[in-house]
Amino acid sequence: MGQHHDHADHDHDHDHHGHGHGHSHGAGHSHGPGHIHAPADFGRAFAIGIALNTGFVLIEGAYGFSTDSVALLADAGHNLSDVLGLVVAWAAATLGRRQPTARYTYGLRSSSILAALFNAVFLLVAVGAIAWEAIQRFSAPAPVPGLTVTIVALIGIAVNGITAWLFASGSKGDLNVRGAYLHMLADAAVSAGVVVAGLVILWTGWTWIDPVTSLVIVAVIVAGTWGLLRDSVVLSLNAVPPGIDPVDVRACLAGRPGVAEVHDLHVWPMSTTETALTAHLVMPDGHPGNAFLNDCASLLRRRFGIAHVTLQVELAGGPACVLAPDHVV
Repeated sequence: MGQHHDHADHDHDHDHHGHGHGHSHGAGHSHGPGHIHAPADFGRAFAIGIALNTGFVLIEGAYGFSTDSVALLADAGHNLSDVLGLVVAWAAATLGRRQPTARYTYGLRSSSILAALFNAVFLLVAVGAIAWEAIQRFSAPAPVPGLTVTIVALIGIAVNGITAWLFASGSKGDLNVRGAYLHMLADAAVSAGVVVAGLVILWTGWTWIDPVTSLVIVAVIVAGTWGLLRDSVVLSLNAVPPGIDPVDVRACLAGRPGVAEVHDLHVWPMSTTETALTAHLVMPDGHPGNAFLNDCASLLRRRFGIAHVTLQVELAGGPACVLAPDHVV
């Protein structure tokens, strides 16, 4: 069916035996709550972030070996995981731009959902390792080279802060980019905590400050990552994306002129930035024509950010649709 797109977008209309289908290609951002828009190109941000973090891992690892600091070596390993997380997110963003094929009819857009889920799980595993190390240090405190740790951690704040800033603009509209953003922001927080711990240890000699600071940072990161994990799991299960109320969507379609009933309504994420919808509309007066389908698509995009719409028109009084009951999929 057809879909209206802003400015230079292109509409494609297909109408076969009461079945309308629409999809669009354009750069316009949606205004609906589903945050559905053409994904921004963060290739440059990913490239800069990976380069900065790789350089920092090499510097931190070198200082860790030269000062025999387990803390620096452990943090270098953690930052190496950041590089892997960025590579995964970048790969997903790149795959999401691949054209559809006969087998992958939606392209590889959903790889961005998998990347967001991977980043959330990977980040939680990483902070779990940090927490375990911190707990062990309570019983066996290790000498901490406070000055070296503080200087290297200050570099870490700069590197991770700059990288997080590169992704800040897309952190609300794209769950995959949000995963990369949170990952970098979390590491900037870790580095900030290490700086504070290093300074306090320099002034007081209290080695227990190091594990306490680590545990506080872990709690902050888990609190911030939980939402990413929840949302990415929801999207990976093809649930209605957050911000879209399926009851409102059904009411919107049911309120269109000539529509007597709406059934077999499905709303699901095609990627972290795109949402699709299918539904059956019972229309006693017959097929309303392409203009009606175009208007429906435009309305759904404007109100809910749903950009890929497929509507099937059915006549009243004919054989009952086998998909009409809500429990039938």
